[in-house]
Amino acid sequence: MNDVEPGVLTEDRGAVRILTLNRPGRLNALSTAGYDELRDSLARSADDTAVKCVVVTGAGRAFCAGQDLHELRAKSASATTETSRGFTPCIAEIEQFPKPLLAAVNGLAVGFGVTMLLHCDLVVASAEARFQLPFTSLGLVPEAGSSATLPLRVGEQEAAHLLYTASWCDAQRAADIGLVWRLVPPEQVVGTTLAIAQDIAEKPLSSLMATKELLLAARLPAARAARIRESKSLTSLLHGPAFRSALAAGTQHTQNG
Repeated sequence: MNDVEPGVLTEDRGAVRILTLNRPGRLNALSTAGYDELRDSLARSADDTAVKCVVVTGAGRAFCAGQDLHELRAKSASATTETSRGFTPCIAEIEQFPKPLLAAVNGLAVGFGVTMLLHCDLVVASAEARFQLPFTSLGLVPEAGSSATLPLRVGEQEAAHLLYTASWCDAQRAADIGLVWRLVPPEQVVGTTLAIAQDIAEKPLSSLMATKELLLAARLPAARAARIRESKSLTSLLHGPAFRSALAAGTQHTQNG
C-alpha cells in the first residue's frame, strides 16, 4: 500500500467486519483520501446485510494519529475548510452508524483517533495505549462533536482537563475515567474485541439495529449540535495565527508520543 494514499483494509470474520486503518508509516494519520476510504468502508458495511457488527483498528503501533498535518501544510488555507470530502462526511457516517461499532485500540490514539472513539459502542484498548486531544496546543478547538460526547463519556471535569491541557492520557487512566471500556495486553487487543463482536453478531440484526437506534436517540442530537458549533469556531481558527504557526513549525499530533 502506497503510504501517500492511506488504506482501509477490510476483513470479514463471519458476520463481523474488521476495518484496519493501514498507514503505519504515518501512524495511521488520515488525509482527505483516508477519511473518504473510512467513510466509504463504513457506508458499505451499513448497507451489507451480512454484516452485523464492525470493529475498527489500526495497523502497526498506532491506532490513529488523527489528521495528517503534512497534507494540511501542503494545501492552501482555503482547502482546509472543504466539507464535501474528508473529515466532515466521515464523521457524519461514524456518528450515525446504524450497527454496533467497536474499536480495538492497538496503540497511540491522537485527535480524531480519540474523538471517533466517542462514537463507538465499545472500546477495547491495549494496556500500552496512549491518548491525546491536542487541539488547544494547535490553536484549535475540539472536533467531531467531542465538546459534547467527551463530557458525557468521562465527566465534565475530566473532559475539561484533557481538552484544556492537551496532555497525554495513559491507558489505565483512560480506563479509570471511562474513555475506554476494557484494557488487555497488546497482543490480545484485536482477538478480544473480535470475540466480543462475534458474541454480539450472534443476535438478530433487526434487534441489534433497533437497539443502536435507541442508543443513538440520546447521543446523536447532542453530538451533531456540538459538531455544528465546533465547525463555526474551527472555520476561523484554521486561518488564525496560532494554527498557522503550528503548521509552519511542523507541529505533529504525536510529538513526544
